[in-house]
Amino acid sequence: MKTALFVVFFVASASAVPTFIRTETLSPDEKIVGGNEIDIKKVPWQVSVQRYGRHDCGGSIISTEYVVTAAHCTNGINRNMMTIRFATSWNKKGKEVGIRSIHQHPYYNPQLIDYDISLLRVASPFRLSKNVAIIGLPSSTTSWPPGTSALVSGWGKITENGGSPDPEYLRSVTVQIVSQSTCKQKYGSWITSRMLCAGVDGAGKGTCQGDSGGPLVIDNVLAGIVSAAFGCGREGYPTIYSSVPALRDYIKKTTGI
Repeated sequence: MKTALFVVFFVASASAVPTFIRTETLSPDEKIVGGNEIDIKKVPWQVSVQRYGRHDCGGSIISTEYVVTAAHCTNGINRNMMTIRFATSWNKKGKEVGIRSIHQHPYYNPQLIDYDISLLRVASPFRLSKNVAIIGLPSSTTSWPPGTSALVSGWGKITENGGSPDPEYLRSVTVQIVSQSTCKQKYGSWITSRMLCAGVDGAGKGTCQGDSGGPLVIDNVLAGIVSAAFGCGREGYPTIYSSVPALRDYIKKTTGI
């Protein structure tokens, strides 16, 4: 089954727009690279955005009625093809809710991955519990200095080309915020103010296909939305996230939050 997942690309030069090499066909048994299992009670805002009953992308609960994910997870997709699975560390268990409407950013650019955000209004409100919680949102002026630790979680690939011995359980990894100037040095001038980067020194830890749309969290606040990267946990190439502060006004306009 074809899925719209985490974008992986090669960088032709420091200033070039990336040339996309694939849209992965993935089973739901692939997850965060170099991370550890995490119980949903520690990240109760995490959801699995599913297509035809299979994990496709991550997402975050931002109110009792809305989930935020990446626009490339919803681009060209009908709401009736998707559901939200929540309140579980296992992406085939927990509870499920349909989607009433998809609000994809009108400026989303699939070639440049800019404005990579979609808001999903669920068919019935979430009932909050120890396994279901609302993630805090930053203000539009919030920023974090380079080196700030952040937690990213998801059910994506565990390696670029391999599977996982535990195919359904949620994983997470701690990464650090990377400066915008460093991010542009790595990826080129097409990096915009709607993007932020985070990664780790060395190789072997990061996000991968299937983690798209998932949360990057700092002090229980949603800082970023998993968007794209060069490979999965490759040394010197942090993950690119949609910047929630930069897109905060769109969230408020659409949801009232």
